[in-house]
Amino acid sequence: MSTSTTTPDAPVIGVLALQGDVREHLAALAASGVQARPVRRPEELAEVTGLVIPGGESTTMSKLAVVFGLLEPLRERVRAGLPVYGTCAGMIMVADKILDGRDDQETIGGIDMIVRRNAFGRQNESFEAEVDIQGIEGGPVEGVFIRAPWVESVGGEAEVLATYGGHTVAVRQGNVLATSFHPELTGDHRVHALFVDIVRAAS
Repeated sequence: MSTSTTTPDAPVIGVLALQGDVREHLAALAASGVQARPVRRPEELAEVTGLVIPGGESTTMSKLAVVFGLLEPLRERVRAGLPVYGTCAGMIMVADKILDGRDDQETIGGIDMIVRRNAFGRQNESFEAEVDIQGIEGGPVEGVFIRAPWVESVGGEAEVLATYGGHTVAVRQGNVLATSFHPELTGDHRVHALFVDIVRAAS
């Protein structure tokens, strides 16, 4: 695993710490040379210049975002241009529309796409696969797919960055990035580095 020295002027990037694999994202961001911190409250959200929404359970995450008073502040920050990177459940959270979601499930939005929950199968159907991502050099990344969604369709402003098995698994729209898979579980920090570049460019 690569290491990186954080400088005092490094961007502050938060990880939404309501549920999911928060620690792994914090480590990947720190290795990418930024200040990484958990975000659980609106005042913590106000202090970051970028945010990662981790994998986990999207319905639970959306409910907790409401409980912690974060849902509307998140939507406002995304509309204002906050860079956000969503992985797996995080991809669902930044989708404008969901298929196979609960009727009361809320999203933050940010990418004009329709995402299907658990599209690649249940927990026991999890797998790893090499994924070529547009804009990332050095060959394919190893994607860890755990109850992963895929993107059914994207709007005109969304850019497909990667597909697997004929399905879209990485998308970007402006400052918002999303992947179906978990790069934080592999020790390869190139996707996080791409997001850090987005944060730096935005600020």
